[in-house]
Amino acid sequence: MGLTRALHRAVQVNGNGAATIAGARVQSWRAFTDRVARLAGALQARGAGRGARVAMLARNSDRYLEYYYATFWAGGIAVPINTRWAVPEMVFALDDAGAEILIVDHHFQHLVPEIAQAAPRLRTIVFCGDGQGPAGALAWEEMAAHGDPIDDADGDWDEVAGIFYTGGTTGRSKGVMLSHGNLFTNSMAEAIWLNLRQRSSYLHAAPSFHLADAAAGFATTAVAGCHLFVDAFDPSAVLDVIRARGATHLLLVPTMIQMLLEHPAFVADDMRSVETIFYGGSPMSEALLARAIWAFPNAALVQAYGMTETTAIATVLEPGYHTLAGPLAGRLNSVGRAASHVEVQVVDGRGAEHPPGGVGEIVVRGPNVMKGYWNLPDLTAATVRNGWMHTGDAGYMDADGFLHVVDRLKDMIISGGENVYSAEVENAIAQHPGVRLCAVIGIPDARWGEAVHAVVWPTGPAAVRGEEIIAHCRKLIAGYKCPRSVDVTDRPVPLSAAGKILKNVLREPYWDSQGRQVH
Repeated sequence: MGLTRALHRAVQVNGNGAATIAGARVQSWRAFTDRVARLAGALQARGAGRGARVAMLARNSDRYLEYYYATFWAGGIAVPINTRWAVPEMVFALDDAGAEILIVDHHFQHLVPEIAQAAPRLRTIVFCGDGQGPAGALAWEEMAAHGDPIDDADGDWDEVAGIFYTGGTTGRSKGVMLSHGNLFTNSMAEAIWLNLRQRSSYLHAAPSFHLADAAAGFATTAVAGCHLFVDAFDPSAVLDVIRARGATHLLLVPTMIQMLLEHPAFVADDMRSVETIFYGGSPMSEALLARAIWAFPNAALVQAYGMTETTAIATVLEPGYHTLAGPLAGRLNSVGRAASHVEVQVVDGRGAEHPPGGVGEIVVRGPNVMKGYWNLPDLTAATVRNGWMHTGDAGYMDADGFLHVVDRLKDMIISGGENVYSAEVENAIAQHPGVRLCAVIGIPDARWGEAVHAVVWPTGPAAVRGEEIIAHCRKLIAGYKCPRSVDVTDRPVPLSAAGKILKNVLREPYWDSQGRQVH
C-alpha cells in the first residue's frame, strides 16, 4: 500500500474540494491528482522509474507537494534537499543518494551551475519556480501540462519512499530510508493525534524538505484536507494566511510560536480558526504556554518527540497536559507518552529496561522505525538492534509512562528546532589552520532554546579570533550550524581517561542553573 492511495481516496470523497492553496493558485484534489499523474509520466520518461532517486531543492509551495506525490506515483524515491545547507553539503547528498534528477525553484536556480559541475551524476534539471529557469532546464509547468499520464506505481509497504538526510555524529550526513509503510503508518496516527478532518487546512510554515512538515502533509492528504503554503517561515506571512484562509492546523517549534506572539500584527481574535498547534524541537516553557493558550483561544497544543529515524514521532504530549493547573498539570517538562503505534523504553548498557526514574538510553520499536541508513549497513545494524531503534538520547520514564529527555548521548544540539551535530561543526572548525583542538556544545539561549557554542584551543597566541572561526564555518556548513559564540582559550583541555574532551565539564557553567543538560 503506497502513499499515493490517499490521492485516489481524496478524488473519490472530495474531488472538487480544495487540495492546495498557494497564493492565488487553488487546485482541487481532482486537478492535483491529474497533474501528479502527468508529472510522474514526464519524470518516468526521463529515467525516474522504480527506485530512481529524484531530488528537490526549493522552498515551500504546492509544487513541493506535487513533487513528493509525482515521485511516489512514478515509483521513485524522493530525496528532499535541505535549503539551508552549503553547496558542498547539497552535493554530498545528491552524490550519496545517486540522484540523477534535480528539481529547483527560482530561489536556488543560481546554484545550479555550481551544483551541476560538482555533481556529475545529475542528468536532468527541472525548474519549478517563477520566471525564466536555468539554461537547459525542463519546465515543471510544461511537464504538468503535456506529460503523458501513467498508472500509479502504488509502492509496496516495505519499499523505500524517501531518503531524508540528517546530520551525523561522525561528521557526515546520513540518508534515512523511510518506507511507504513507515510514512503511511505515521500519517494515519498523526491524523488522529492532530484531529485532522476533511474540512481541516494545514499550513506548511515549517520547511517542506523537513520530515516533520512532510509527515504532517501526508496526514493532511490522508483525510483529503487542504494544504496552505508560505514559502518560508515569516511571522507576517503566516499571520496573513491564517487570517485570509482560516488555517486550522499549524506545525511550529516553540521559537516560531514566540515570534508569532511578538509580532506587532498579532491579534488573538484573528486566530480563532486555529484548532491545533503541533510543536516539537524542544519542550514549551510554562511562560510561553500561558501566552499561547491566551493567544490561540480555540487551539489544542500537541507536543511530539522523535527523529527522522522514527518517522518523526515516538512520543506525544496530548492537549490535556498543556495546562498549568488541575490534576493534569505538571507534565510540561516531559515529552509525553509513547505514540499509539510505538513502543518506547529506557534501557541500560545491556539493553535491559530501567525501572521508572532510571536514566538510560531511549529506544523505540514499531512500524515507524526506519528501514535503515542509505549505503551504511554497519551503522544500520548498530543502530537498530532486535527491532529497537537506539536513539542516542538519554532519559527516564516516570511511573505513569511519561518520557523525560535529560541529555543527548550523541551531543546533538537543538537550536530553533533544527538539529545540529557537534562533530560536524567541529570538523569544519578543525580545518582552520589556527585551531589546535576544538569542542562544540549547546548552551542555553532564551530565543532558540540552545545556541551553538565553540570552545577553541589555538595553535598559538593570537592564532585565531572568534569572528574568524564563525566566518570560516560559514564557507563550509549551513549558517544555522555555525557557532553563535566562540571561546578561544588557553585553559587546560578537560580530558577523560580515554583522551576524549569532557563536554559535560564544558557545559556545566552554562547549564548549572537550568536543572538539566538540554531544553
